[in-house]
Amino acid sequence: MSQASDNEIASCDSEPIRTPGSIQPHGFLLALSPQLEVLQASDNLERFAGKTAQQVLGRPLGDLLGERAAAQLEPALRGGRLRERPASIGVVTLDGVAFDALAHIYDGLLMLEFEPAGADMQQLYPLVGDFLNKISDADSIAALSRLAATEIRALTGFGRVLVYSFDEEGHGNVLAECLADGYDSYLGQRFPAGDIPRQARELYVSNRVRRIQDANYTPACLVPAANPLTAKANDLSFAALRSVSPVHLQYMRNMGTLASMSVSLVVKGKLWGLISCHNAEARAVSYHQRLVCEQLGQILALHVKNRADADELQFRLDVRRVMVSMLAGLTQGADFIENLRSVLPELLRFARAGGVAIVVDRRLISFGHTPDDDQIRALVDWLSATVREDLFHSAHLSADYPPASAFVASASGLLAMPISRIHQHYLLWFRPEVVYTIDWAGRPDVKQPAQGTRQLSPRTSFESWREAVHGTSARWHAGELELALEFRTALLGIALERAEQMADLAEELGRANKELEAFSYSVSHDLRAPLRHIVGFSDLLMETAGGDNLERRQRFLANIKESARLAGKLVDDLLSFSQMGRAALRPVRLNMNDMVRQCIEKLGPDLPAHRIDWQVQPLPEIVADPTFLQLALINLLSNAVKFTANSDPAVIRIGSEKLDGEIAFHVADNGVGFNMNYVHKLFGVFQRLHRMEDFQGTGIGLANVRRIVERHGGRVWAHSAPGEGATFSFTLPAVPATA
Repeated sequence: MSQASDNEIASCDSEPIRTPGSIQPHGFLLALSPQLEVLQASDNLERFAGKTAQQVLGRPLGDLLGERAAAQLEPALRGGRLRERPASIGVVTLDGVAFDALAHIYDGLLMLEFEPAGADMQQLYPLVGDFLNKISDADSIAALSRLAATEIRALTGFGRVLVYSFDEEGHGNVLAECLADGYDSYLGQRFPAGDIPRQARELYVSNRVRRIQDANYTPACLVPAANPLTAKANDLSFAALRSVSPVHLQYMRNMGTLASMSVSLVVKGKLWGLISCHNAEARAVSYHQRLVCEQLGQILALHVKNRADADELQFRLDVRRVMVSMLAGLTQGADFIENLRSVLPELLRFARAGGVAIVVDRRLISFGHTPDDDQIRALVDWLSATVREDLFHSAHLSADYPPASAFVASASGLLAMPISRIHQHYLLWFRPEVVYTIDWAGRPDVKQPAQGTRQLSPRTSFESWREAVHGTSARWHAGELELALEFRTALLGIALERAEQMADLAEELGRANKELEAFSYSVSHDLRAPLRHIVGFSDLLMETAGGDNLERRQRFLANIKESARLAGKLVDDLLSFSQMGRAALRPVRLNMNDMVRQCIEKLGPDLPAHRIDWQVQPLPEIVADPTFLQLALINLLSNAVKFTANSDPAVIRIGSEKLDGEIAFHVADNGVGFNMNYVHKLFGVFQRLHRMEDFQGTGIGLANVRRIVERHGGRVWAHSAPGEGATFSFTLPAVPATA
């Protein structure tokens, strides 16, 4: 496609379109001081008012218009309600001709414009109501545009009315038109972006209606040329009579148009499009007609916005449904990459792509129509080396990455995002080539300076010119890009969660490995010892089978029984410890006072002969699994009983305290205690801090306590000193207060 050169665009953008120093001559302009003295006037004043500009400078407005007409306008001019945009402040008659008086304030001047009066709003208002009734039935932006073109042509009498929207590159695409006989159609064609320079587009956002009554006009200059208050050229951006660029006037004549009007369609603060009106002959359009056209344009822009918002919302909802479905599938298994493989069809639908690829280091998974593996890997290397954004997208990949010209059929478009902040992991979507044609309203050639001058001249041809576009894909929708970033955030969250789970699993495996080592030692030592006793005493029993020493045989049998009991208890404790990690918790509301009393009663038959002083403080209610919690308490209480065997009396205290969001329970005794240097071994499996000969036990009880408490969301610890007793503590989540 041929484009205007940078120098040419810069020249267009430097034209003084806001400060032309002149107006269109079908009306006249006065610049007034706040005291309503004439400071500037257009040099065509004599044609309308019988006085030259020089004659009225420095004179009161009444000297020109007459005291009666000036008095009619004075309240609006002095009322302080004028703004930058012109407003009608009345109708003035000069030499039998009625003029609409329009006023606005700019650069400290009261700008007063006069143009021949036309139909008033009372005659035109019903057209607005009729348009509102009809537009409610239009079901698309194209239908809305056709209705607007028809109504505005009926209102103004222009021979051709176009409605077109601007694309991302600034080209104007004709959506609808209404034509009189003999006018060329531009429906479906595209006007090059260079037809409307950047500064003109900016002006069109602030000044919503512009019209040219006769492209062959001779401008009427302001006298004096500069604003007397600023000594600079007057900014006529909002003046209804503002003169336009000579380049644009020639453009109109080249198009076969002598009169034109354009109405801006501004959506969300941006120039979305234009309603452009053309007439082969000069044509006047009154202020009130333009005002109604502006209102129709605003109504159309509002409906365009609402329709676009509704379409955008539906599009985003559809894409989000696919994304939610994918995310649900990505949480099913432990292997994140295999989870992605399971949702490959949904990944295609999510981005409306033809192919998708997942690259994790040197592992590559592709689906659909994609480049080959080597091409994908080379592309990922390029992305990793050159792209720093969280999301890369292109609808013309070969323009950004020339090697892509080798696979335009499958990947003219690319949407790529890294799915790791550390490694070269990428998710890629590919869109195939879409070959399409553009029907230009005249070939968009470079404008050239007119021969022998440095003045720009506009393009001269508006004949339809067709261009075929290759190597591009369907464009990426803004909603797709935003949701792709949201999807990436979710993916990183899932990956982070997986990493945390793996870290937790590694920690748990490490702990399990230590427990397994301890278990191996216990099997080889603790379990082997009673079995060796059983074998040894059985041999002795067999040797004395023929003797008469009954007491000795009974002693052997008692030792065999005790060894078997110890072996059985060890196996039972091992089974219990294993169940602690597998069985489901069934938490209920518990009274800890009752729970402790029941545990003490249960220990009763096995209590030693020495006296035990149980000191139980009032305890709060908690929520826990009663079976598991009772097992933990019995282990702690039986430990306290066991290690106070040499104390008389034995004192065992059970108490509690409230902490932040949890309740701590303490079991303290006045027993033998232990050295805190070995506290880290205390809650491990088969860990003992005392000799088996002094205090019997399997070394599993406190490990059970720890596992039970941690499964309830609590923690365990202990404090002691040798010969000074010990305190074992654990926490459970606090019970929320009830109303």
